[in-house]
Amino acid sequence: MPGVRLVQRVSSTRAFAKVAPHLIPALDRAVHRLTRGKVLLSAQMLPGIVLTARGARSGLERRTPLACMPEAGAARVRGETGAGGAAATGETGGAKEARGAVDTGGTPDAEGGAGAPESGWILVGSNFGRTGHPAWTANLLAHPDAVISWKGEDIPVTARLLTGEERAAVWRTALAFWPPYATYQARVDREIRLFRIVRRQATVTPDAVDGPPPA
Repeated sequence: MPGVRLVQRVSSTRAFAKVAPHLIPALDRAVHRLTRGKVLLSAQMLPGIVLTARGARSGLERRTPLACMPEAGAARVRGETGAGGAAATGETGGAKEARGAVDTGGTPDAEGGAGAPESGWILVGSNFGRTGHPAWTANLLAHPDAVISWKGEDIPVTARLLTGEERAAVWRTALAFWPPYATYQARVDREIRLFRIVRRQATVTPDAVDGPPPA
């Protein structure tokens, strides 16, 4: 798609990296608020969420609009999904993947079965190729439990930093999903952080199962 390729070329430039971190989140927050969570401006090109996570130092809630890579078949569980649970799609350009969930080979969805769409998401801490890690990555490291707004729905999630072979496999998928990530990585010495976020299961208490104790 010519439009996608043009956006990829523009987003790979250093000028875009200087402006985007200030302009895009502000526009996204405004549009998201005006549409009551139904629309993210940047999501017209890439899938996007609004992440609400507690600040690493302050503990206060921070709302951050982010691009994301939806996963098909990711585990809808709290905690580990297993190393090596992702594979490259082998498809470039991001045109197909940007329209829906990418199958990264996660464990079957606990509720919907293997291949269930949008049961997990990958977040890429590229910071548009800027030197430091984006603040939201530190927030998730300190407080993995968070909430995302996805297509107008608020979803409790848990985040996990990917490492080793699992990260390498997801990184290959991310490059096929949005090739400018390679440009961002080449500009910086730090390793871009990748997070897998999955839906948090509701905590079931004994009272919720058995009912309140007799009076």
